[in-house]
Amino acid sequence: RSRSEKKCRKAMEKLGMKAITGVSRVTIKQSKTVTFVLSKPDVFKSSHSETYVMFGVVKMEDMDAQLLTEAAGQFKAPGPSSVISKGEPSVAAAQDDKEVDETGVDYKDVEVVMMQASVSRSRAVKALKAADGDIVSAIMELTY
Repeated sequence: RSRSEKKCRKAMEKLGMKAITGVSRVTIKQSKTVTFVLSKPDVFKSSHSETYVMFGVVKMEDMDAQLLTEAAGQFKAPGPSSVISKGEPSVAAAQDDKEVDETGVDYKDVEVVMMQASVSRSRAVKALKAADGDIVSAIMELTY
């Protein structure tokens, strides 16, 4: 602890702020993707209001970076069960090649479903329409 931090802690106690024990993590959300985290902070609470003062090392967590890392993990080399044989194309695959009416679905949503579920454009559009535009439900329907 630095000298200025010791002075600040002493001032907090003079103001009537009480130390709170048992706090292991404090998370402050700045936006949807960025959060600030204090691990094992020292927390003081004002006895007169809902005001807190925290001492500790702040680390920034970027949720977009975590999501990108998880998404990158999905693109590993395919296992033997996912290898497609080079036989004649099936009837379902032949039916997938025809054009499908894409009204009511977003172009980007179709691209995401195609990439994540490894399906044709027409199957992605059909799944999105069946799921009322819900990307996650469409991907789940196509992959499980």
